[in-house]
Amino acid sequence: MLEYKPLFNCLPSAEDLPDSDDTPVDNELQDLIPGFLKAILAWIWASRMDWFFGVDMGVYYDPDLPPIVPDGFLSLGVRRIVSENLRLSYVLWEEKVLPTMVLEVVSKKRRGEYTKKKDFYAKLGSSYYVIYNPIRPNKPPLDVYRLVNGEYVKQKGNPVWLEEVGLAIGHERGTHLGITRDWLYWYDQQGVRYLTPEELATTAEQRATTAEQRAKRLAEKLRSLGIDPDTLN
Repeated sequence: MLEYKPLFNCLPSAEDLPDSDDTPVDNELQDLIPGFLKAILAWIWASRMDWFFGVDMGVYYDPDLPPIVPDGFLSLGVRRIVSENLRLSYVLWEEKVLPTMVLEVVSKKRRGEYTKKKDFYAKLGSSYYVIYNPIRPNKPPLDVYRLVNGEYVKQKGNPVWLEEVGLAIGHERGTHLGITRDWLYWYDQQGVRYLTPEELATTAEQRATTAEQRAKRLAEKLRSLGIDPDTLN
């Protein structure tokens, strides 16, 4: 695990460090995929304030080196909201908590997801490393690695249970933002997929419509019996 132990009062804060490396993402999916996972998680853990999911955010692990910028990462045991201005970046010597899970979304441009990044995150000490591959046909769509004795071991299955997270991650075809394709989702321990915010909104709307239709039928029935439903409490 990487360690850096200079004098604490010499370390720069998040406000002192650059919050962007001005490097654009290679394609839309590198933002959409982790952003979608974050949106679902915000519903699953709506009452919890001890987690943070970063999207395309710099993770500073050494004040003398530039940050690593995963497509997404999940940290547990940290404040979900640090201030009304939110986080500028994720600074390990301030947070004191390593990302539990790191996500990289593969693009046509080779960025070392299967080699140098995998080795780096293992050395950093993140419990899980997830590679989602929506583009390259010679690689599986999803690889999930768990850190065991300092090395990543590939996990089998879809979805894959993440013990430290208490959720499973997997992929299947679905629709998000009007786009029907393969997406990453969260699942429970039995492999049941959690609904997305869009699906929840649709379900709530359908329930409201059903309730309204039932109320109308009941009112019509009462009127047929000579009872004015508007006079009933």
